[in-house]
Amino acid sequence: MSSTLNQSQNATMDDETTALKQLYQTAGQDHLFQFWPELSKLEQTTLCHQLKSLDVNRVNRVWQTAVDAEKAGSSGTSDDEEIRPLPCDAFDTVINNPAKEAEWRKVGLKAIADGHVAVLLMAGGQGTRLGSSDPKGCYDIGLPSHKSLFQYQAERILRLQTVAEEENGKPKGSVIIPWYIMTSGPTRKPTVAFFEKNHHFGLHAKNVIFFEQGTLPCLTMNGKILLDSKSRVAVAPDGNGGLYAALRAPISPSSHSTHNVVHDLESRGIHYVHVYGVDNCLVRVADPVFFGYSISKQADCAAKVVRKTTPTESVGVVAMRGKHFSVIEYSEISKEQAEQMEGDQLAYRAANIVNHFYTTEFLKQVESFEEKMAFHIARKKIPHVDIGSGEHLKPAKPNGMKLELFVFDVFPFAKHMVVLEVDRKEEFSPLKNAPGTGTDDPETSRKDLLSQQRRFMEHAGATMEGEIEIEISPLVSYAGEGLSSVRGAKYTRSGIAESVEALDALK
Repeated sequence: MSSTLNQSQNATMDDETTALKQLYQTAGQDHLFQFWPELSKLEQTTLCHQLKSLDVNRVNRVWQTAVDAEKAGSSGTSDDEEIRPLPCDAFDTVINNPAKEAEWRKVGLKAIADGHVAVLLMAGGQGTRLGSSDPKGCYDIGLPSHKSLFQYQAERILRLQTVAEEENGKPKGSVIIPWYIMTSGPTRKPTVAFFEKNHHFGLHAKNVIFFEQGTLPCLTMNGKILLDSKSRVAVAPDGNGGLYAALRAPISPSSHSTHNVVHDLESRGIHYVHVYGVDNCLVRVADPVFFGYSISKQADCAAKVVRKTTPTESVGVVAMRGKHFSVIEYSEISKEQAEQMEGDQLAYRAANIVNHFYTTEFLKQVESFEEKMAFHIARKKIPHVDIGSGEHLKPAKPNGMKLELFVFDVFPFAKHMVVLEVDRKEEFSPLKNAPGTGTDDPETSRKDLLSQQRRFMEHAGATMEGEIEIEISPLVSYAGEGLSSVRGAKYTRSGIAESVEALDALK
């Protein structure tokens, strides 16, 4: 009986393998079976599992679309590619606009209190440039409290839930902002472990949802899939724009459940989502002003931007490409455009900071136009197995391509997009470079965050003596609110305030 069962299983496996080979042969990718006779049963099973998980026809389409888009871009033949500044009716600012800011904040806090908003963190990166092998969100920028980026963001969520309750008459503990965290394959386990070790920083575990960014095969210049070993396809992350496909993939890939992030958003009644990157210590997670602005404008997609510092700053800007919103790289803008003025401001000043708003409905619609979005080609030196010789090669020059989608590649497909400018010193301090670099490094992040908290105190009416540094926990104040008790007080000592009461010891 057992022998008969094993024979049946083997026959089924052979049938499946044959069908799989036929699928890849039709797609022109059957070279991936070149070393099949040499593989052990375990290696054959591993390769089959990986090839089944790939949509090989989609890979071919993605490659062809990317190549065609690159050719069209280099030929400059498109009539619909003229770069223009943002239209006035799609752009607003909070700078020197306190009345509107307060109005938008009220609308945003109401949406939060009603349980209609969520936040989504793109946290797939490792801290390699920072000298750390941990996920970037685990990094300590050197604050007196030694809190990680993850902890600061978690505590901002906790504080904002409280503010929304208090300002909308909701019972304590009734407001929840779900936090969706997109990791990469290598960072998922250490990220989850870090949160578990720290008890999710006070958030309920069921409201912190981890899911994984996808990958795409590495390709030759001619679109052939490369092998990393004789039994494994070479893959690479599909860019932060892989977010959209990842929203539809099972949250737990190891289980048989098909429950995904889109399902989860809908089951929780989430209408609006704030998407941002992990490496900005000043990020206002679930910013009620941004939510309120976007909701008031009835936008399906929105971008938060900061003012470009100089015409030559190497940063992408949100602008129009033809009739569509787009992020224009600094290399695509001429010197004349970069220096073009609009009143007393640069015409192309809306610097992209990867900080976006979407309606849940828009996120669901991405699947309908996803194949129209051209992946970006990065030509790289990709180690691989040579199909002819079976040798593992480490090329000295670029031999293949990795395909990436950027999170802003959906902008041209938005039906109603708007852009909100915020104050750079209050909301943007990226962590990109190694300690001691002098720009966008841990020291500048630390300085920018503590400087902001000093402004919170001074704006609330406190006097700060000399160069003292007081770190105010996000649990005390999200954006400068909740500090009325410091009015008229003089602070003479540096320290950490995990509560308003703790500030008394620093006078």
